[in-house]
Amino acid sequence: MKYIQYSFALFCTVALLSSCSQSKAKGGMWQTGPVSVEIAEVQQELVSATINYPGTIVALNETELRAEVNGYITNIFVADGATVSKGQKLYEIDRVRYQAARDQAKASLEIAQSNLDKVQRDLNRYTALDAKQAIAKQIVDYARTDFNNAKAQVDAAKASLVTAETNLQRSVIYAPYSGTIGISMVRNGALVNAGSTLLNIISSTEPIAADIMVNEKDIQQFSKFQKDGNVQKDSILSIQLPNGEVYNYFGKVTAIDRAVNQNTGTIMVRIAFENPKGDLRVGMNVNVGVLNKIATPQIVIPYKAVMEQLNQTLVYTVSDSNTAKPQMIKLGFKLGDKVVVAEGLKVGDKVITEGIMGLKPNAPITTEKPTQATK
Repeated sequence: MKYIQYSFALFCTVALLSSCSQSKAKGGMWQTGPVSVEIAEVQQELVSATINYPGTIVALNETELRAEVNGYITNIFVADGATVSKGQKLYEIDRVRYQAARDQAKASLEIAQSNLDKVQRDLNRYTALDAKQAIAKQIVDYARTDFNNAKAQVDAAKASLVTAETNLQRSVIYAPYSGTIGISMVRNGALVNAGSTLLNIISSTEPIAADIMVNEKDIQQFSKFQKDGNVQKDSILSIQLPNGEVYNYFGKVTAIDRAVNQNTGTIMVRIAFENPKGDLRVGMNVNVGVLNKIATPQIVIPYKAVMEQLNQTLVYTVSDSNTAKPQMIKLGFKLGDKVVVAEGLKVGDKVITEGIMGLKPNAPITTEKPTQATK
């Protein structure tokens, strides 16, 4: 057996059988003689391959930026789609108005504090006189009540100042982390409402991740990848960009979802990649390649022998009586002009590679000298 290393694409599996069309000879008569075909013998090869999984680029952090105070947009500090740094100013909402509210709250606190100081002095004076029984008890009681009221007013003024300062801080929207900002949902002068108006969306870009769905049979393999610190160094997880180019950086498994989807038998795996130049963008469709370094024996046939009809995958095999026998198969990965067959064939079977279109089930065939599937 030959040792081969190929890249392959993941195929969907279907399982039903449909009839093939009949062919006519010249003059409109049905062909009754055997159909001339070419065949290839099914063989087993040791294959070390890269399995490709369809993936979607996602941000590790993504945040909706919403107004936290009411008012009008008075400043937008960044351009649409810009790269921003953590703490960078993005939007301003009626800041002058909230500065005035903060200053007013400060003044109210100063007044309340001044009044508290006054009633405190009065209470101290009246308490000293009361100790000498030189003042009416009622006056002392009134002074104590005034003090408690003044103290409560100071507490209320402090709370109002905290609210005013919080609103002032929230009148400016800052980037919560470094990343890329989207196209703004609002413009200067727009009226926004606290908690409801969406201003923009920011997402982190470095690092970034690709989400793929893997079969539940492969969970253990990806769990090993997650624990293996050499996965990134060994170039096991790669990305093929939409334009066909292979991305310059290799990834590592950072998360495996908590549960398998019972309907599909798959689970989501998240793979993180470095993205210093911002080449990977959120929402991009990519192929994530998983390198299998250990060669394993696989059933391989020429890809041209495969037929796709009405979402059915089949080949024609040669029966013992030299007739065309349709055989349902389950495809694995593609190997250049060949394909791995996961189910449906065994070593030594003969598949028809040429003359397929003129065949019908159980039609007699005549074969030329078999060609080897490995050539």
